Amino acid sequence: MTLARPARTATAAGLALGVLADQLLGDPRRLHPVAGFGTVAAALERRLHADRRAPGVLHVALLVGGSAGLGVLGDRTTRARPGLRLGLTAAATWTVLGGRSLQREAQTLARQLGEEDLPAARRQIRNLVGRDPSALDAGELARACVESVAENTSDAVVAPLVWGAVAGLPGLLAYRAVNTLDAMVGHRSPRYRHFGWAAARLDDVANWVPARLSGLLAALAAPLVGGRPVDALRAWRRDAGHHPSPNAGVVEAAFAGALGVRLGGTNVYGGVAEDRGTLGGERAVGVADIAPAARLSLLVSLGAAALAVGLRLLPRGIRPQTRPHPRPGA
Repeated sequence: MTLARPARTATAAGLALGVLADQLLGDPRRLHPVAGFGTVAAALERRLHADRRAPGVLHVALLVGGSAGLGVLGDRTTRARPGLRLGLTAAATWTVLGGRSLQREAQTLARQLGEEDLPAARRQIRNLVGRDPSALDAGELARACVESVAENTSDAVVAPLVWGAVAGLPGLLAYRAVNTLDAMVGHRSPRYRHFGWAAARLDDVANWVPARLSGLLAALAAPLVGGRPVDALRAWRRDAGHHPSPNAGVVEAAFAGALGVRLGGTNVYGGVAEDRGTLGGERAVGVADIAPAARLSLLVSLGAAALAVGLRLLPRGIRPQTRPHPRPGA
């Protein structure tokens, strides 16, 4: 059913207000709904886990389906109540976004590296990446930070906004469920190699379009961080396929090209080395590149927000007006 204009406008305004709340406030400090979802997901995993794909599929279906169902309920409840729809959409958007918190983490790490406090920086980077930081020097910590900023700009900002624009509340909640489950069980480890297959593949599908939109926005914003769009697009085309992730490679390569730096390389996860390919230019990342990366993340986020609001405001179900054809012999 096509939404009436007041409902569409309320959803668009709610998305915009949620982005503003995220930038002003960051993540909720207490009683974060995503943390609550994680608790429920972990409890269900303990009951369903087996070293097979089928239980993992059921795990994802129940949790993502339940989240989407809550969104559908909210959508239907507020269909004729624009004020309530605006508030609920704004709250959900604020909850599922992570742009401001990502920028704060990067700023904190840059300050610690600037003070040459490597122990603090190695602890801090654990908030952003899953690799082992114990032996990373300042340059490797800076690289890890910029890579995380790039990937999470897509995962934690652009993707939820895209799904919010396309599907409103159900899209916001279902996407955050998918992305959270991928972070919890989607990695390749002995426990999750089969059980986490569904979460990882669904996250790949959900992020395919947002990752490429993020890459395009990074290229467009490159001049505002001292780069060139052509360099971002060239790095994307040339290097994205070297990364093991079909989505992270796109965003990281575009950011690397826009910033004029080299990302990728060998990372250690749980004692296992993984080659992430070489993305971007020849210059190694330095501490001074973290601030431009955070600024590029903000620019991409604002661009995605503008597109999401605009998309949600587009009229739906409008058909071109044509004159009726006369019947033969009329």
